[in-house]
Amino acid sequence: MTVEATGDPFDSTTGRDVPRPIHSTVHPAPTDPRKRSAQVTTKKPQSARATAYSALLKVDHDGAYANLQMQQSLAASGLDVRDRAFATELVYGTTRMRRACDFVIDRHILKAPQPLLRTLLRLGAYQLVFTSTAPHAAVSETVELAPSRARGFVNAILRRVADTPVVWPDEATRLSYPDWIVRRLTAELGAEDAMATLETMNLAPDVDRRADGYVQGRASQWVGDLVEARPGDSVLDMCAAPGGKATALAAIGATVIASDIHPGRARLVFQNARSTGAALGVLVADGTALPFAPCTFDHVLLDAPCSGLGVLRRRADARWRISEADIADLAALQQRLLDAAAAVIRPGGTLVYSVCTLTAAESIDHRFPGGWAAMPRPEEPWRPYGDGGRLLPHETNTDGMTILRYRRPE
Repeated sequence: MTVEATGDPFDSTTGRDVPRPIHSTVHPAPTDPRKRSAQVTTKKPQSARATAYSALLKVDHDGAYANLQMQQSLAASGLDVRDRAFATELVYGTTRMRRACDFVIDRHILKAPQPLLRTLLRLGAYQLVFTSTAPHAAVSETVELAPSRARGFVNAILRRVADTPVVWPDEATRLSYPDWIVRRLTAELGAEDAMATLETMNLAPDVDRRADGYVQGRASQWVGDLVEARPGDSVLDMCAAPGGKATALAAIGATVIASDIHPGRARLVFQNARSTGAALGVLVADGTALPFAPCTFDHVLLDAPCSGLGVLRRRADARWRISEADIADLAALQQRLLDAAAAVIRPGGTLVYSVCTLTAAESIDHRFPGGWAAMPRPEEPWRPYGDGGRLLPHETNTDGMTILRYRRPE
């Protein structure tokens, strides 16, 4: 790889030197780019930044999920508690703010850098623009992670980033979301609520623990409470993984069957039930073709697969994985799941439908069983929405969530 930095021209109209973008010509190694991340070595493999860079390479170039990759990376790192937290912030923050980081980088280059250097520049830019890290530390420690022949280039770009004020071209770039998410949530929520929600979902989420020590977001806990199951009631929790709601319902004395179509996720429910001491049944089953007789359960909780637009703060890379076209496909699947759920509820029983998203297409636009009565809307902090309620992250400091509840006629 060769790196060329040109001199700054003089602007005769202002009497000042004008920074010129740095030109980088890159000759990548002749290997499969999806496998190159495994070949990258760092000078300080045990540092927080080196751990973060290694994880980011897996996320950016090998398709790894950020949360799962961080578990693996931290387990092998040997970092202390403080450095583990710093590495985690760097990975999740750099991933969330990918678009914004690219913008502040691209102002100073003429040609796109090699992909692995792009990831490293994002890591440096995130520290400089979005954290309180001292600029000299952010630059020097990040440069140390670059291959020796690229360090001059990385150093020059990051120093330019550190020294140049940022003027964002639009809100989608500043907040680092795909245009379609900003457009869609603005249409769904209105501009003020959409911007506040998007701002909030760029913050790290709180860690909420139940009384039994199980980690579960408050919004999910509230959904479980709204099933209103009593001891002895029969409950089917569809799409149940990882099992937080199912274990909470079992803890109050309900007879719970937790199902999931994926064996690995069903196994996770079983493991969490065992760790919390919850007594429940776990079943691998297709939710659109349930293996139960009609009118079997007092309650069915369907926390359906969705676009996840309410939990983007919790899933750092989700905004870059989902597309707007996916929403229609997910809505069709949700409708099939709803139809199957309704069939196994006994007369007088209830259907509780929830999604961790904020779109009408995945909630209030669905066709619910004719003749079933909508149950009372949940009280604050839920905001009334159609026949149910919706949580907005900026109002409750929780995940965004939508819930609808219906009772089958006797």
